[in-house]
Amino acid sequence: MLTEQRHEMILKLLSERGSITVTEVRDLLNTSESTVRRDITALDKDGKLVKVFGGAVAKEGRVTAHEYTVAQKSDLSREEKRRIARYAAALIEPDDFVYLDAGTTTAHMLDYIEEKSATFVTNAVLHAQSLVTRGMKVLLVGGELKGSTEAVVGSQAIRTLQEYHFTKGFFGTNGVTKKSGCTTPDANEAMVKRTAMEQCRECFVLCDSSKFGQVSSVTFARFQGTRILTEKLVVGYEDCENVLVVE
Repeated sequence: MLTEQRHEMILKLLSERGSITVTEVRDLLNTSESTVRRDITALDKDGKLVKVFGGAVAKEGRVTAHEYTVAQKSDLSREEKRRIARYAAALIEPDDFVYLDAGTTTAHMLDYIEEKSATFVTNAVLHAQSLVTRGMKVLLVGGELKGSTEAVVGSQAIRTLQEYHFTKGFFGTNGVTKKSGCTTPDANEAMVKRTAMEQCRECFVLCDSSKFGQVSSVTFARFQGTRILTEKLVVGYEDCENVLVVE
């Protein structure tokens, strides 16, 4: 069995079980313990699992509350985000009433949105400014402006969103797993995302492949039933009908 095939099998086992031992993998793959240890070490270095004594645990088992600033995130997976954003922007149709979530992936949508008859609601000040300069009709959600992510949050934002009924909504996420769903480090942002999604006829979560298996502190959407746009197939999520690999 080729190295790449063994790596895929190990990651698939982890997605199903959450943890594995070297002995289990050795028997299942009919290979040596030294080979399994090398594979686990390589996958740990690639950030695809967490190496522990005697085996490995799924990376999605680790929870992080760390949050990058917009400036820090803007250079992460830039091309992957642009590919997803281009596809998402093409989903906007004439006269749509669209919610655009704050975030760097949704920000890339601004370069591709062409439908000027649509109305946009956003909790991102920079998103609103960019759309207005292009002649789009924009409603900016009011509330507390969060410095690190430049998103408007708080009770005022939630009350405003509860009055709207969106045809489509586009959301960012810090992580996605089958168990924890779509997650973000901040409870206030999670509440705004959740409220906006409840008001959407159609929802799309824009998630580059590096975020699969990642878990942040707060879930804002369950995995099942949430349409997720990504740029390439991720091991362990191949059979998920709600995960769409964009062209």
